[in-house]
Amino acid sequence: MNFKILNTEVQQFIVANLKSDITKLILKGSPFNDISIQELANQIIAKQKSELKLPNWFTTKNIYYPPKISIEQTSSETTAAYKSNLILGNSIIDITGGFGVDCYYFSKQFKEVIHCEINSELSTIVNHNYQQLKVKNITSFSGDGLEFLKNSNQKFDCIYIDPSRRNDLKGKVFLLKDCEPNVPENIDFLFSKTNQILIKNSPILDITSAINELKFVKEIHIIAVKNEVKELLFLLEKDTLQPIKIKTLNITNNNIETFQFKYQEKGTSIYSEPLTYLYEPNAAILKSGGFHQVSQQLKLFKIQQHAHLYTSVELIHFPGRTFKIEKVIPYDKKQILKLVPHKKANITIRNFPKTVAQIRKETKLKNGGNTYLFFTKNNNNNLIVIFCNKL
Repeated sequence: MNFKILNTEVQQFIVANLKSDITKLILKGSPFNDISIQELANQIIAKQKSELKLPNWFTTKNIYYPPKISIEQTSSETTAAYKSNLILGNSIIDITGGFGVDCYYFSKQFKEVIHCEINSELSTIVNHNYQQLKVKNITSFSGDGLEFLKNSNQKFDCIYIDPSRRNDLKGKVFLLKDCEPNVPENIDFLFSKTNQILIKNSPILDITSAINELKFVKEIHIIAVKNEVKELLFLLEKDTLQPIKIKTLNITNNNIETFQFKYQEKGTSIYSEPLTYLYEPNAAILKSGGFHQVSQQLKLFKIQQHAHLYTSVELIHFPGRTFKIEKVIPYDKKQILKLVPHKKANITIRNFPKTVAQIRKETKLKNGGNTYLFFTKNNNNNLIVIFCNKL
């Protein structure tokens, strides 16, 4: 950590160059002694990335930014605020602290928060930033979080873990046991230190595999922001025998779409040809796999088993996109071109044998306009195109 970056004139330079071309800036070199242009560029880039993701950090003076990868990998303030409301108690320890955004929000709910970060420089940076953010109830520990727990006699109300999804031998990994730390391997030890564990996982993680790797899973929260899945949260409670709740959440600019069901409930769907309205589930629901539960709970017809599109005669409030169906035709390139005004359309494929790029190449349709085309199959497995207007 180069403390000279916190000098007033350096901070002013960083703020003044937030809109600058970084490549050109690097070529000019650093205007300051003992601060390289690479260090300055990193501060500018990381601060830029924080503007929407971490607004409290962005607007606070004298924040020191780590390498930009730490900003890319950290929770956003939106998701951190959500997860802080899932758990209660007096004490919580984050054994994989990172940039400390989650701990910042935990500190609003818990009296005592311990932030463990194995990277000593990042730990120093986080501790400095907490002081700028005027947080008083977080203790920073530089070192291995599991080792901290092994050397501590304290029992915590909750342990929070965000395992690293990169492995020196395997690269990017998809199972919890291949992450660092290995939560399944240490699960019994972790439950000797708490009755409640909250685990943040990557969207690429397979939910069923994770359930099979863990113990006492109580709830799974799937968080999407603007229809992009950002986090999977596994809430574990010691000795729980309850059915696992799956809760999906899609946070948009002016709305929060929610849907939930029990993991053990398989559900059934009723099928129909496209009717008056078409519904496309948001990304969190698609990740959850609760496709029959959507049909059953919301009393909607499914168009085809693997297409995950729904239809109804009457309009309902739906957690996802809603469309008015104008017409349905068999897949025919010439017929499609005759029916699309201005040769522009928004294209979505669901269980269709061709990609969007292939369809655009074949039909010469450009992206945009007010026409929405869904290329899919009906329940007889015939290829169809559904013409819609978005509601």
